[in-house]
Amino acid sequence: MIVVDSDVLIDALRGREPAATRVGSGLDAAVLATTTISAFELLSGARTRRLRERVERLLAGLSVFPFDADAAEAAAAARRALERQGQPIGMADYLIAGICLARSAELLTRNRAHFERVPGLRLAELDPG
Repeated sequence: MIVVDSDVLIDALRGREPAATRVGSGLDAAVLATTTISAFELLSGARTRRLRERVERLLAGLSVFPFDADAAEAAAAARRALERQGQPIGMADYLIAGICLARSAELLTRNRAHFERVPGLRLAELDPG
């Protein structure tokens, strides 16, 4: 399973490549998910009814993984490791990474600079070609 971060989903909603094609093909193959964190980010940024409807349609096509106890443990371990190294990332990024780690899922994001620091987190390629 590939978990898609909000930055890639936003690009897909805006029709930006390669995200639009990658998300479209992933939806067709039913191999994509996102997190409750990214769902929150998308929904809170949908300022018009039209955009909110588009976001809701997109989310309806994805599995939405929650931040549960296993994800909390994984996120906390990642935070401790990165803070010991003096390379912290944002709180939402820890939560998303924790969800992916707890589910052994790859993360599809443009924010590779932050997420590649997380021990054990696998990143998917935006343009796998």
